[in-house]
Amino acid sequence: MYMPTNTHILTAEFDYERPVTLKEALSMLDGQHGDVRLVAGGTDLFVQMKMERWSPSVVVSLAGVSELRGISSKDGLTIGALTSIREIGALPIARSQYTAVHEACHAFSTVQIMIMGTIGGNLCNASPAADSAPALLVFDVSLNLVSSTGSRKVALGDFFVGPGKTVLAKGEIVHSIVLPKPVTGTGSAFLKVSRVIADISKACAAVKLVRNGDKIAGCRIALGAVSPVPKRVERAEQSLIGVAGGALAFELAASIAAEDICPISDVRASEAYRRHVAKVIVRDALMAAWLRTAKGTDK
Repeated sequence: MYMPTNTHILTAEFDYERPVTLKEALSMLDGQHGDVRLVAGGTDLFVQMKMERWSPSVVVSLAGVSELRGISSKDGLTIGALTSIREIGALPIARSQYTAVHEACHAFSTVQIMIMGTIGGNLCNASPAADSAPALLVFDVSLNLVSSTGSRKVALGDFFVGPGKTVLAKGEIVHSIVLPKPVTGTGSAFLKVSRVIADISKACAAVKLVRNGDKIAGCRIALGAVSPVPKRVERAEQSLIGVAGGALAFELAASIAAEDICPISDVRASEAYRRHVAKVIVRDALMAAWLRTAKGTDK
């Protein structure tokens, strides 16, 4: 019976391509056969290859494709797929208008991983526990996808189809991530529970609230590591629309959220623990976001 060597070195042979333009990258994808993997920061792909879980025949690095970099804050926020988690977390506009995203970036493993890991890579990895996904979901983010035959826009909520699986077609690349501009009275928050700060989530949650007087005019709640894909809990969201913000309303919404997830038991946490923790962090994130709504737009 075959046993992986688990030597933590790259043992398999593979071809390595490094295009310098988007057109060249897309052309390479069209011309390749077999198991072709894209790599941006490499913080996940190379780990999986060292563990011999993945053995691609071709690795195409996007690191040199400058068209996939850049940040625009015109009418919202557009972030190139190769933008690092560290860069996003350092953006003043992320801290002031997209606080849940700012907090998710700062909860993201170690500084070294923040510097190397990219937002596009984190989303395309499609881990149920991806820290960036819930925070982006509450801001109704869309992704710009490109291929040699054209482009299309996909809502982030429709992007994930299962653990490690997305709607990306063969030959497609995530070009950029688009965050709409928050309305006045928006507050958001992200919370995560993990074994140690550098570990992946046992459970994480992001919320966004829109305040109108003492009432909640808009609500988004999303969780990670408690379902096969990062997901919104729409029944919990609806329970808050039109009601006064406060501890009782947030406790009820958190209880509904805990009912509507489907966590598993694994080496990091039990199903019961994840369900309990989800309720706690949703409640606390709602209160944090509500307090921020009083200041206008997030912090």
